[in-house]
Amino acid sequence: MCGRLILFNPMEILARFQVSADNLVPRYNMAPSQDIPVIINDGRNHLVMYRWGLIPYWAEDISIGNTLINARGETVDEKPSFKYSLPRRRCLVVADGFYEWRREGCRKYPYRITLKNNELFGLAGLWDTWKSPDGEMIHSCTIITTTANELIQPLHDRMPVILSREAESIWLDPHVTDSRLLKSLLTPYPADQMSLYEVTSRVNSPKFDDPECLVAALPRLF
Repeated sequence: MCGRLILFNPMEILARFQVSADNLVPRYNMAPSQDIPVIINDGRNHLVMYRWGLIPYWAEDISIGNTLINARGETVDEKPSFKYSLPRRRCLVVADGFYEWRREGCRKYPYRITLKNNELFGLAGLWDTWKSPDGEMIHSCTIITTTANELIQPLHDRMPVILSREAESIWLDPHVTDSRLLKSLLTPYPADQMSLYEVTSRVNSPKFDDPECLVAALPRLF
């Protein structure tokens, strides 16, 4: 799965994705239910802030978003929560890292995961718009996951879909609606192009969102 994100270098978004990123600040521990940066295409690409945790347009209550922070790539065209978004409401979730936890007995240890070159990347996402009972329009999104690659497997059996640059263009193209083509993009990112290291338990709480979240944990003696 993918439950925490990092955007350490937001000022690089313009150069990397050719979209304006005014007023963004570094984020070190983005969590579900918070607004996160995504790129959508409504005739042109631009950056918006959407709530993390997809709320389908037909939902009766906003709380459903708490259970829809991720969507499995294998069934994304089948599940009622996602299948209507796949052909027409796709997005890139912008990040330069994410966290995953390794379970050892009853304890879990967090790891920061990045590309080896530390560049920004786009995660395959879907979005939807929900109208609340008081008439507020809430835009929300989910991150698509796939089978973990060799680097992530010791931590978890799933990982977020990091799209290649070529795949990003296809994913955002509103003229592409073929679910078979779209699902063919939802593959594990090459393990040899990624890196990770263990961080402290500070990231376990979303109330901490500062550079200390990136500090490496001290070597464990047992």
